Amino acid sequence: MTGSRVLALGHYQPAAVLTNDDLAAMVDTDDAWIRSRVGIRTRHVARPDETVDQMAAAAAAKALAGSGLPASEVDLVLVATCTAVDRSPNTAARVAARLGLPSPATMDLNVVCAGFTHALATADHAVRAGAARTALVIGAEKFTDVTDWTDRSTCVLTGDGAGAAVVTAAAEPGIGPVVWGSVPEMGAAVRIEGTPSRFAQEGQAVYRWATTQLPPIARQVCERAGVRPEDLAAVVPHQANLRIIEPLARRLGAVNAVIARDVVDSGNTSAASIPLALSKLVERGEIPRGAPVLLFGFGGNLSYAGQVIQCP
Repeated sequence: MTGSRVLALGHYQPAAVLTNDDLAAMVDTDDAWIRSRVGIRTRHVARPDETVDQMAAAAAAKALAGSGLPASEVDLVLVATCTAVDRSPNTAARVAARLGLPSPATMDLNVVCAGFTHALATADHAVRAGAARTALVIGAEKFTDVTDWTDRSTCVLTGDGAGAAVVTAAAEPGIGPVVWGSVPEMGAAVRIEGTPSRFAQEGQAVYRWATTQLPPIARQVCERAGVRPEDLAAVVPHQANLRIIEPLARRLGAVNAVIARDVVDSGNTSAASIPLALSKLVERGEIPRGAPVLLFGFGGNLSYAGQVIQCP
């Protein structure tokens, strides 16, 4: 085998929905203010007893069912999360136990909002190296657990959910080369710190970095994959803010692509946002099978990672 591909996708969101009007009853904000600044109108919120691994397992079970593969085929589970409370067993091991996977390698990755694309690259590398043949790659977050509900600049952003992909060996590569990196000296612009942990960010600094520094990196991802931006069928960036997503796609030159805007209905779900948005687009039939799709994660640490994949 010379590469790997995404075989199937799945997603999960909690049933409870928090609207902008609901938030307006909690902090000094309103629907118009939120929509004008971040584009969000609703977000899903997990129950107090609903855990990151439960959501991750639900999304992974859906992806595995869609792949047609038995659970025994999975030999690697990677979970991207920055909000899992429990350290050991890690989230990936808990997911494996919930799904009845017999003996996979299990690892959690914390690269915050760029976690899923880092995990997808790691799975691709493991398959290419012969260390794995079939991987479950999951992004899952209970971001509302680390939300300061008195801070109107951040509490309007966050939501909960999970998305998953089944990655398997392929004769022809269906996952392109990753372009990844970070800006460590600016890492404190996005923080989840303290006891209890709380999410905070320097919003203007993140916005300037994302809208000015990331478009050339996204173009580099396309170049490494041998795909012109105008030939992309879809662009699925981290669902941070419509005021970041839309300028990024415009400056990239993806003029014919479907642009994921799941942030409107789901909020910022950190590492879950890309697989969650992608799974929905595929489920609705908005991307042709085999078409090139740019995945581009960015956020905490000021980390970024992107690759072009063939749509499953």
